[in-house]
Amino acid sequence: RALLVSGSGCPSHGLCRSNVQEQTRRQVAVLNATAQELFSLYLKCQGEPFSSESDKLCNPAGIFFPAFRVNRTSERKEVMVAMYKLFAFLNASLGNITRDQEELNPTAKELLERLHNTTKTTRGLISNLTCLLCKNYNIFQVDVRYGDSSKGKSTFKKKQQGCQVLRKYVQVIGQAARVLLPHLSPS
Repeated sequence: RALLVSGSGCPSHGLCRSNVQEQTRRQVAVLNATAQELFSLYLKCQGEPFSSESDKLCNPAGIFFPAFRVNRTSERKEVMVAMYKLFAFLNASLGNITRDQEELNPTAKELLERLHNTTKTTRGLISNLTCLLCKNYNIFQVDVRYGDSSKGKSTFKKKQQGCQVLRKYVQVIGQAARVLLPHLSPS
């Protein structure tokens, strides 16, 4: 289940702050602005061969990532649901990547800090999207498919999975920002 909700419908709309749309816009903009830096720092901290072979090793073609088939002309509701699926997936993936990096690179303080900050922003964004979906569309449950856990994988595979997810994130977040932001403009 994507959202834990008591009762049969959305919780009270009092959960939404008055500036929820503006806050959501800012969160997407921050994630978009920091994605490439996070990916670059991740590569640097993994060392060779990731630093020099990133095109080959970080090719996200073989990993699951939520389809993002909405565009600026899509219905707002469809965009919000796609965004929720994307960021719920990303939040879980960031949890896996952060756990692995705490184990593999415990002294990479800047990388760990950026992973934690990205996770915090993503969680806030999920909360705001939850609120908007409930308030505007009475949607209180979204089916989300998550990627594979990296638990039990080799060090190389953990690093590669993180690198693939972050590469795909960089590709998708720009598109997500371009699609979502017009839907969150003041009416």
